[in-house]
Amino acid sequence: MDSAGQDINLNSPNKGLLSDIITDVPVDTAVAAHTPAVEGLTEAEEEELRAELAKVEEEIVTLRQVLAAKERHCGELKRKLGLSALDGLKQNLSKSWHDVQVSTAYKKTQETLSQAGQKTSAALSTMGSAISRKLGDMR
Repeated sequence: MDSAGQDINLNSPNKGLLSDIITDVPVDTAVAAHTPAVEGLTEAEEEELRAELAKVEEEIVTLRQVLAAKERHCGELKRKLGLSALDGLKQNLSKSWHDVQVSTAYKKTQETLSQAGQKTSAALSTMGSAISRKLGDMR
C-alpha cells in the first residue's frame, strides 16, 4: 500500500499500519514489574499509572508512524513539484537572512557601525590633510 493511500487518522481503527517501516522498541516488562513503586502509592494507583504509561507509549509509537508517513508524503509532493533539498535550503537561508536584517539588534549594530565608519573616515581625512600640510611645509 502506498503512503498516500494509508489511513493516518489518529482516531481510525486502522492506525498503526506502518509497522513494517518503523519498528517498535520493546519495553522490558520484567524490569518494569520488578521496579519498586514510589512509596505512598496504592496498588490501584500504581496499576492506573502503568496503564496510562502503556497508553502514552502506544500513542508515541502511533505519532512516530504518522510523522513518518507525512514526511514521505511531503517528499513525494516536493519531488512531483520538482523541488529539491537545495531549493528548501536556499529558501530557509533567505528567510533567515531577512529575519536577521529586520531584527532590532541588526539595525542597532548597522547604525553603530555606520556612525563609526563616518567618524573613522572623518578622522582619516583630517589626518591625511595634516600630513599633507606637514609634507608641504617640509618642502
